[in-house]
Amino acid sequence: MPMLNDPSVKYRPFPQIDLPDRQWPSKTITAPPRWLSTDLRDGNQALIDPMDGEKKRRFFDLLVKIGVKEIEVGFPASGATDFDFIRGLVDGGKIPDDVVIQALTQARRDLIETTFASMAGAPRAIVHLYNAISPAWRKIVFQMDEAGVIDIAKQGADMLMEQAAKYPETDWQFEYSPETFSTAEIDLSIATCEAVIAIVGPTPEKPLILNLPATVEAATPNIYADQIEYFCRHISCRDSVVISLHTHNDRGTGVAASELGLLAGADRVEGCLFGNGERTGNVDLVTLGLNMYTQGVHPGLDFSDIEQIKSTVEYCNDLPVHPRHPYAGELVFTAFSGSHQDAIKKGFAAQDVRNDELWEVPYLPLDPNDIGTSYEAVIRVNSQSGKGGVAWVLEQDQGLKLPKRLQAHFSLVVQELADETSRELDADDIWHAFQKRYGLTGEQRFELVDYEETRVGADRIFTGTIVHKGEERSVSGRGNGLISSVLAALRDEWGIQLDVVNYNEHAIGHGSDAQAAAYLECTDASGATVFGVGVSRDVATASVRAVLSAAAEAG
Repeated sequence: MPMLNDPSVKYRPFPQIDLPDRQWPSKTITAPPRWLSTDLRDGNQALIDPMDGEKKRRFFDLLVKIGVKEIEVGFPASGATDFDFIRGLVDGGKIPDDVVIQALTQARRDLIETTFASMAGAPRAIVHLYNAISPAWRKIVFQMDEAGVIDIAKQGADMLMEQAAKYPETDWQFEYSPETFSTAEIDLSIATCEAVIAIVGPTPEKPLILNLPATVEAATPNIYADQIEYFCRHISCRDSVVISLHTHNDRGTGVAASELGLLAGADRVEGCLFGNGERTGNVDLVTLGLNMYTQGVHPGLDFSDIEQIKSTVEYCNDLPVHPRHPYAGELVFTAFSGSHQDAIKKGFAAQDVRNDELWEVPYLPLDPNDIGTSYEAVIRVNSQSGKGGVAWVLEQDQGLKLPKRLQAHFSLVVQELADETSRELDADDIWHAFQKRYGLTGEQRFELVDYEETRVGADRIFTGTIVHKGEERSVSGRGNGLISSVLAALRDEWGIQLDVVNYNEHAIGHGSDAQAAAYLECTDASGATVFGVGVSRDVATASVRAVLSAAAEAG
């Protein structure tokens, strides 16, 4: 069936929240929230092949390593795999002292009893109770009125208190979710949570977690933020409840909704690494955390080795992280466009000489080194690449700092090669092309065997042996410097006329292994521009080789 010409006959815009004096738009995030990972529950149940015990344990260890302090370890009433995994953590003493485990349950007695039994004996544990309350669920799924869904929540809360008393060795904490909060009437959400508060009796020292999920993301993030701010203003004993967010990504704005929800007063965020979850996924904790980091706020989570984190998640979930995924994708710190590459190259150069530690590199909101990504991967080359990207690769891999006009000259060579091969070029491709084009291999037209330089008054005399087309010749020339004397020798011996336009040189490396690179820009007898490059352990020999390189191009 085709898309409707008038979708308003089938879909209604989500209603606004009456909050004319909203405060969240003027707030900023200045500290990280409490984080809860739902990878082992919400992320796990979204997999085609759910994780087995070994993968669950590997994922749990990863979460602990990066600093997650609250981990929802499963839905123990769903089956033996989750129950046994949780009991293994508890009985095996695998839960660090600073980590709290959590398990989810619906408001049913048998499920609640199983949930408590799975975590009994843990030093601390959170039991997460939920029931859906929004109109579609009340009418279609439960055929129940508002009072009915409030009663379900109250009965569940009574069972929480009853079961906690059976296992006094564990410090039990409680979380309640009015599931489908994002599509429910806001005042009904508050009334349902107030009913649970009345039974649990939270205090500032032992607060109740109230999770306000965007179970289905049905509106723009600003409306979710309004819902959160309205809820925070109207719930009683605000100092005795922790407001938690659990955003889904149905509209593709789960991260934005969580960020605005934090501005609106929330204290805690639930989600998955890289946003795994049912349908279009949960909020991505990696993106959310590193977004804070780029604003100068440490998220309290350690993403220093993003590649190891990514590989572990991909193994456990058997799902790839998209190449364009924020911060972690294979291509997020790359640039193929020539203008982008040039800007990035200049940004890195400026960063190296600035005294200011503040990061300021065009197109890169984050220093890749902070999350363990190599600078060598920043710029990659294909037929769309410009001189800046090509020059960057040669500088990073070979230490060559090409003058701008030589960059432009060689970039045409690279573009031709990329068009010819119809693929991305790696550093080896570029280096081989550079060597071939400017005579740095043993195949050059003019090859220097040896030479000496002598002074006669103000002049220099070059006397050397050069191989040309397989024939070794002794040549000499006279000029006011070494380069001009080599040019004179080429003119006298082979009739090659070159006029120097520009000359550059620099060192490659440091210490006893350092080399010199020389670059020559000339015009030949026809007025065409030619370039030469020479590399040697001493700058004089590098200059001679640069002249011979230019002569090979001119001839």
